[in-house]
Amino acid sequence: MRSNSKEAILAAAKKVAQTRGFKGLNFRDLAAEVGIKAASIHYHFPSKADLGVAVVRRYWEDALICLEALSAQAPDPVSSLHLYPNMFRRALESGNRMCLCSCMASEYHDLPDAVKQEVQTFADINVAWLKKALVASELVSVEQSEQRSRAIFAAVAGAQLIARSRSDISVYDAAIESYRATGLLPA
Repeated sequence: MRSNSKEAILAAAKKVAQTRGFKGLNFRDLAAEVGIKAASIHYHFPSKADLGVAVVRRYWEDALICLEALSAQAPDPVSSLHLYPNMFRRALESGNRMCLCSCMASEYHDLPDAVKQEVQTFADINVAWLKKALVASELVSVEQSEQRSRAIFAAVAGAQLIARSRSDISVYDAAIESYRATGLLPA
């Protein structure tokens, strides 16, 4: 039962953080959403920072699994790069939400240090995966891979932000297609 409560808390906190960021995490509201007492959240996560760390860590762990699956299911690195933006698109498809780490990065200076580190880890994981796929696809040299990977990550996150602000997923799709047309992403 305790692990079910913890999982329910993490799921509810993820949903809140994807729409309202770290500041939107409120133990009373989460408790009401999960159907438990606020003290039960404190049992699993003594502080809001502890909850934030757990939510972001789970988020990047899940993203890492998705990235590894993307590499495994795609027939080649170019195909996996082509599919990469779909990970971010899924958040928009789920109630016009944002990537949790992009949402929290927008309030970076107000985050506890431990949460900042987890947000940075998410970006590092994405950039590392993109570098590996870009080099394997021979689209860029090893020397160019870091800069290109950061540009792709920033562009995809930016497209998601603009689409969310308009509640229009077609804005995201158009931006991704323009990245492909200009060569930032493979066509």
